[in-house]
Amino acid sequence: MISVEFIALVVAVLFLIILVSSSIRILIEYERGVVFRLGRFSGVKGPGLRFIIPIVDKLIKVSLRTVAMDVPPQDIITKDNVSVKVNAVLYFRVVEADKALIEIENYHYATSQLAQTTLRSVLGQSELDDLLAHRDKINQELQKILDRQTDAWGVKVSNVEVKHIDLPDEMRRAMARQAEAERERRSKVIHAEGEFQASKRLSEAAKVISSEQGALQLRFLQTLTEIAAEKNSTILFPLPLEMVKPFLKSES
Repeated sequence: MISVEFIALVVAVLFLIILVSSSIRILIEYERGVVFRLGRFSGVKGPGLRFIIPIVDKLIKVSLRTVAMDVPPQDIITKDNVSVKVNAVLYFRVVEADKALIEIENYHYATSQLAQTTLRSVLGQSELDDLLAHRDKINQELQKILDRQTDAWGVKVSNVEVKHIDLPDEMRRAMARQAEAERERRSKVIHAEGEFQASKRLSEAAKVISSEQGALQLRFLQTLTEIAAEKNSTILFPLPLEMVKPFLKSES
């Protein structure tokens, strides 16, 4: 027969075990515990073994690790009236656990919504060329704006990266034609520059040849040698009068 005292002892031991287990909390290194005592903020506890008062205290864990959040594609009209679709990735983390719980209901959702509206606002003030060529500058501007607005929530935005810019098909074709025209222009400029440099060299060579006696004849003979390399060629050329004069004088 089990006595009443034994049953009371068992109940007391079980109650004590439940009481002790409910007062113990273990926080990992990257976690912080925000304690509310009778509904009022009491403090923030660091990692390790922590004790709270059961029923009176409530501890909520908050992770301090960096979160990588995808910003869904946003339809944006740029400053020069081009419709594009842009998505991005946002890196942020909680730096003040108490503010992240007290100042905002859901800081993940709020940060995501803020990132979407800021992305549309900033990119809508930029032209398409700036959006494509100066993406780093736009990323820094987005990061500064978001970090300033989330500071009151105890959230630090460390980086924002625009991932993909989806252009309309007609805009892609126009940019391809523009790039092709630019390549053709550069080719013509390079060709013209080569012709100009060659003409300068030829002018200098002509001056040297005209200033030296016999240089023209030597150049003439060199050209004939190059032409004579083709065995099927028949060459007719006049003799310069200066080369014939010695023979005429010897006959007389």
